[in-house]
Amino acid sequence: MSDARPTPTPRGRYGTFVPLTTRWADNDVYGHVNNVVYYAFFDTAINRYLIDEGGLDIHEGPVIGLCVASGCVYHAPIAYPDRLEAGLRVARLGTSSVRYEVGIFREGEPESVADGHFTHVFVGRADRRPVPIPTTMREALARIG
Repeated sequence: MSDARPTPTPRGRYGTFVPLTTRWADNDVYGHVNNVVYYAFFDTAINRYLIDEGGLDIHEGPVIGLCVASGCVYHAPIAYPDRLEAGLRVARLGTSSVRYEVGIFREGEPESVADGHFTHVFVGRADRRPVPIPTTMREALARIG
């Protein structure tokens, strides 16, 4: 096992970007954005992309995505009022699941301040059983792979 610390990811490794902003409430007592907020950034960026590009209907659609795994490595602190961008790419696209890789960047900066992963399993809204990723969504995910 290596003791080497992971390095930030360059901006060019991501297929698309979603703008994000920090909020006053995101800062913790130590004066930086608390670690749990990054997971909300991942969820927000992924779902914004799926709604805008993949046709995800979060209110009435027959298919929803459930997070089954996530993780994050932190490289540098951020704080309110930083403007951010979440870089998205698809690491694995299965029949009913997708593993995203997400880089959090200060707006315009060349390297990530945090790198994470997030896995969705798509299920039927009514029965919560896995279903194939809908075609429009699959095509949108393939574009950022």
